[in-house]
Amino acid sequence: MIIVFDPAQRAHAPAQELHNGSFVAHAETVARADNMLAAVGDWTLAVDHGIAPILRIHTADYIDFLRTAFADWRAAGRPGDAVPYVFPVVGRRALNLDRIDARLGRFAIDCGTPIASGTWAAVYTGAQVALTALDHVGVGTAFALCRPPGHHAGADYLGGYCYLNNAAIAAQAAVDAGQRVAILDIDYHHGNGTQDIFYDRANPLFVSIHADPRTDYPFYWGHADETGAGAGQGATLNLPLPHGTGVTPYRAELATALDRVRAHTPNLLIVSFGADTFVNDPISHFALETDDYAVIAADIAALGVPTLIVMEGGYAVDALGTNVASFLKGFA
Repeated sequence: MIIVFDPAQRAHAPAQELHNGSFVAHAETVARADNMLAAVGDWTLAVDHGIAPILRIHTADYIDFLRTAFADWRAAGRPGDAVPYVFPVVGRRALNLDRIDARLGRFAIDCGTPIASGTWAAVYTGAQVALTALDHVGVGTAFALCRPPGHHAGADYLGGYCYLNNAAIAAQAAVDAGQRVAILDIDYHHGNGTQDIFYDRANPLFVSIHADPRTDYPFYWGHADETGAGAGQGATLNLPLPHGTGVTPYRAELATALDRVRAHTPNLLIVSFGADTFVNDPISHFALETDDYAVIAADIAALGVPTLIVMEGGYAVDALGTNVASFLKGFA
């Protein structure tokens, strides 16, 4: 298996986030990448595919904002990382407002995803990691060790520690190359950005197994009655699960997900993999154990479809590398 990483992803290092009413140390740390690298072994450096594949998914005004937001924040005399505090929930319009506070709210869905000095460099590189891993899929499996994650990022918004949607960028590149694509999101949290981006599209298929959004972030997406729209009607499948879900009920839902993927007859599968389904994850509430990841991965690998694995969440940092290594082992 080819593993792709780039050290430039370490540049993203926000100090704090607003979580449950308090400012706390940011959970998406550089140590996540370091722990994974120590466990998975040799890796290949990303190749720069340029901005064009990113602009196939994200709007130009959003990308312009991401490039300059931290500098604009500091130019306004603000200390620390750039964090929004007001959002255009009603009557959202594409107003061209100069003040950085207004622009942050326009392009964000939460207060837990700060923009730091190295954020743009890191997330741009993360997209290149996913695209490079896609180049290596061939007839087997490749792993894009992306950090920070991406599946909560929409075409024109950030949130959930995500800024650019790496899985969606890779999926669009594959579709542009004539491939039939399925995306299987198995992060603890619903991949709302990926769903939004492709909701009215028949290709790619989007299937997600995640915590019930009635109780967990992102709350407003990921309910079972969300099945797609227009040409994409039926091309979205959401399988929400309750707190405490262990491997037996999880695999039952995974079987349903894989049946749907199989029916789509893809020639590329993209797995948005989050290890925040781990029993000891500090911000999540499933009960998967380390050895379960190899079993789940083997279920997926049995599809026999060339697979790109894109790293998403997982915040039990000390166990993260072991959990990722177990998942990759299941594809061996």
